[in-house]
Amino acid sequence: MRLISQVLITNDMDGTIEALESAVTTERIVKICEGEKAFSVEDAKLAIEKAYMASEETTVIILAAKVFTPLVQNKLLKVIEEPPPKKEFIFITPSKATILGTIRSRLPVTVLKEEKQETLLGLDMQHLNLAAVYEFIQLHKRTDAKGMKLLVENIAKEAIRSQHYDLDEKTLILFSNAFVALDVGSPSQFVLTTLLLKLLARKKR
Repeated sequence: MRLISQVLITNDMDGTIEALESAVTTERIVKICEGEKAFSVEDAKLAIEKAYMASEETTVIILAAKVFTPLVQNKLLKVIEEPPPKKEFIFITPSKATILGTIRSRLPVTVLKEEKQETLLGLDMQHLNLAAVYEFIQLHKRTDAKGMKLLVENIAKEAIRSQHYDLDEKTLILFSNAFVALDVGSPSQFVLTTLLLKLLARKKR
């Protein structure tokens, strides 16, 4: 990953920052990160202050946040247009829409592709039965909502691939309802149990 002024669009802000840090040779990294919060005016002032600090090595200023308001970006615009010597600015944010056209016209924008690692499901969807369902539920009864969403996604994929289920529209809605239930705080074990029992009922005989 190149340490040049740019905009990086990614949901994995922490991982992207780590990748940038691993690319350091002689550069110095300055991070101003707000994560899920909006980048503030105070953050912008700090970034400008860091930009005008003299340094012998190239300083890469990483600005990472879920949201960059127009006010904040306009405050940063001048230093982006005319950066001090040996200063690079890297914006990291999940949505391209949050970056103003005036910034996008001055910095290259890269949407990072994020590979999803499919975990081995450990559930034989072709020969699913009550005993297998019970064992699988016990194995994952302490899985958190994030992990359960990945399980639900993989169960859906394996059910479709197996071609052993009558997956009509009503059944497919089960999977989207499972995501909604997890988002609103339903117990992961309850969501998994409901999904697998209803899916078992749709298994072709």
